[in-house]
Amino acid sequence: MLYELRIYHVHPGKMKAIQDRFSDHVIQLFMKHGMKVTQFWEDIDEANNRLYYIVEHPNMEMRNLNYDRFRNDPEWIEVKRISELDGALVHKQESIFMKNVSFFENN
Repeated sequence: MLYELRIYHVHPGKMKAIQDRFSDHVIQLFMKHGMKVTQFWEDIDEANNRLYYIVEHPNMEMRNLNYDRFRNDPEWIEVKRISELDGALVHKQESIFMKNVSFFENN
């Protein structure tokens, strides 16, 4: 299993808008395209204005294929367009890729 930690550096004043976009649309669209979101966090220091989440993928090849499908989905294209009528929500996105270590089992 491949775990992707995605970090969104959100434009000031846009945190609620990005959270609404995820809760109302994106999580369901990710599921439609084979991507499972397992955790969401907001930075405890509001000045950092960052949103974090984990997406599980079977492997990097499927991750790339699923994101391509997601990005080209007409529903996503429209959701993004409408949610960004007043400007982009995110100014920077980072991904960190992780895998389980052999000595630790998550119970």
